[in-house]
Amino acid sequence: MDYLSTIRTPIHTELQDFIALFDESLTHKDGLLGQALEHVRAKGGKRMRPILILLMTKSFGKVTSVAQYAAVGLELLHTASLVHDDVVDESGERRGQASVNASYNNKVAVLVGDYILSTALLNIARTNDCDIVCDLAELGRTLSNGEILQLTNIANTNFSEEVYFEVIRQKTAALFEACAVIGAKAGGADKQAVEAARAFGRNVGVIFQIRDDIFDYYQSADLGKPTGNDMAEGKLTLPVLYALNTTGDSQMAALARKVKARNVSAEEIAQLVEFTKNNGGIAYAEQKMAECQALTDEFIGQYIAQPQLQDALKAYVSFIIDRNN
Repeated sequence: MDYLSTIRTPIHTELQDFIALFDESLTHKDGLLGQALEHVRAKGGKRMRPILILLMTKSFGKVTSVAQYAAVGLELLHTASLVHDDVVDESGERRGQASVNASYNNKVAVLVGDYILSTALLNIARTNDCDIVCDLAELGRTLSNGEILQLTNIANTNFSEEVYFEVIRQKTAALFEACAVIGAKAGGADKQAVEAARAFGRNVGVIFQIRDDIFDYYQSADLGKPTGNDMAEGKLTLPVLYALNTTGDSQMAALARKVKARNVSAEEIAQLVEFTKNNGGIAYAEQKMAECQALTDEFIGQYIAQPQLQDALKAYVSFIIDRNN
């Protein structure tokens, strides 16, 4: 099934308008800043978050400049967070290409991220909608808190699934939740529908992050990162947490603690990856995605009236689950 075509068809014109506005926001005439912004812009991406805003807006009303500026502001906020994340994580790659900090240096990356963040605020202000401005401001706070929570969790020697999901809720899920809420509000949805959209977006974000985490247990040039990259950064994700907690394997637990201490070899990471696969970790993570997908289907059936938009949102969730990168 051509998921992307199904997803984009109801918002084809609106998406083109978004891309033009976003690219304009990431353009600068000055030398180094202009080059760095071009580097960021060239990475593109599928624009899944602004697409969700546009789909939700159109599900409840008409896409206006409010939705467009909010979509650009949120995508810029997300982009700035990625530039800064790569500095924090000391990552050399982003979407299969050199990160800003790798192409230039940490100082340039931080300043470029700050510039993008300021540009995000400018676009958010142009919505002239105080409620949406507050939503996006709160999103920025939540994302920062989620990043700090993830850093502190690395030092936590417990293998907590609860903490794992809390980090997701304050990072990836928070982004998708904000997209769904802002889109619903921009389309004129009532309070009940907005809260239902919030839960929908949160479930989409959980699915997205779990799928992203599963990728790390397999080698693929399309992903832009090698197998075990999360573990190399001190992160234990849902599949390995499940395997550790259900087997009680002391040898693997010792390796997992070395992961958190960032004192683990590539060979030991490979052992943990294989252990996870052999003890139901991947299947468990896929089960959690299926549970969240069922909840998104309930929302679509109850709140989305237009068949084309129902199909688009279902395809959106299915694409996230079935994607290869």
